[in-house]
Amino acid sequence: MIRTALLSYGMSGKVFHAPFLQLHPGFELTGSWERSKKLIQQDYPNVKSYASLEELLADDVELVIVNTPVDTHFAYAQKVLEAGKHALVEKAFTTTVAEAEELGALAREKGLKLAVFQNRRWDSDLKTVKKVLDENLLGDIVEAEFRFDRYNPILSPKAWKESANPGAGVLLDLGPHLIDQAIYLFGFPDAVFADIRQLRENSIVDDDFSIMLYYPDKRVKLHAGFFVREGVPAYALHGRKGSFLKHRGDVQEDVLKTGQKPNLTDWGTEPEDKCGLLHCEKDGEVLRKHIPTQQGNYYSLFDGLYKSIVENSEEPVTADDGIRVMKIINAAQQSSKEKSVIDLKE
Repeated sequence: MIRTALLSYGMSGKVFHAPFLQLHPGFELTGSWERSKKLIQQDYPNVKSYASLEELLADDVELVIVNTPVDTHFAYAQKVLEAGKHALVEKAFTTTVAEAEELGALAREKGLKLAVFQNRRWDSDLKTVKKVLDENLLGDIVEAEFRFDRYNPILSPKAWKESANPGAGVLLDLGPHLIDQAIYLFGFPDAVFADIRQLRENSIVDDDFSIMLYYPDKRVKLHAGFFVREGVPAYALHGRKGSFLKHRGDVQEDVLKTGQKPNLTDWGTEPEDKCGLLHCEKDGEVLRKHIPTQQGNYYSLFDGLYKSIVENSEEPVTADDGIRVMKIINAAQQSSKEKSVIDLKE
C-alpha cells in the first residue's frame, strides 16, 4: 500500500482526494498537514494531523498530494520531490512554464512520479465527447467550443482567490480544466489568442476569459466566466459529418460535497435528461438523437497513479501534460496583454 498524505484538508482534500484514497485498496491515507482547523481526524480517526510540512515529510510517506493554493504549488512540490516523495499536484500545476519545467526535471532526476490532478478528464460529459470522437461520428472536426460557465457575481470569501497573487483568477482556476481537455482530445495547438477580463464589481483578478486555439484544420474555443445565468452547451463540436452538443452534467463534485462516498458500481452516473444531442450522417442515414452518457469516475485517475508507482508506468496526467497547459496559459496572458496571436512551441 502506498502511504499518502495531503497538504491540506479543506474542500479539495475532503471532497476530491480522501474519499478516493480510502476507496482504492492500494493507498493508505496517513493524514494531512493542518495549519489551524484540525478536521481530518473527525472523518478519519486513525490518521495524523501534521503540524508542519517538515513533520509530514519526515514521516514514512511515499506520496504527497499538493492541494494548496496555486501560488504555493511550485515551492511545496519542490520540497516534496527533494524529500524523495512522489507528488500529485492540483491544477494549475504552477504559475509559470519555467516552474513547471523545473519540477518535471527534478522528478526525472530523482526517479520519482510527478502527476497533475486533472480530474475532469474523467467527468462523464468529457468521456462521452471522447467516445463520440473515437467513433468518428462527426467526421473531421472543424470547430469545437468548450465552456465552464457560472453565474456568480459575488467575490469569493476565500481571500487567496481574490488577492493579486500569481495563482489567482479564473484563468488559473478553470482554465487548466478546459485547456487540458482540449490538448487531451486534439493535441497541442499551433497558436493561441486570448481575451482576459475583469467583470465583477471590485474584482482585482481576472474572472472571464475567451481563448482561441489554432490548429491546422480546426479552431477550438474555450470560455469561462461568472455572468452566464442561462447555460449553453458546455461542449459543442462540429465536424464535416455532423454536430454534438452536450451540457455539463457530471454529478461527482455535487454528490461528493454532500458527504456521499464513491463506489465502483453506479458512481458518476448522470441523469438521463443531461444526455448529449448527436446530429450526424451515418451509412447514408441522417441521425438526430440523444445518446447515453458515459459513466464518470475520478477513481480512474487514482488507479492510474497507483499503477504508475508500483509498475513504473506513465502517470495518468504527466508533468509534461502540465507543462503544455502552462505554455498555453502563459501565452494566453501574453496574447491578452498584447492583443495579438501568439505562436506556440511544444
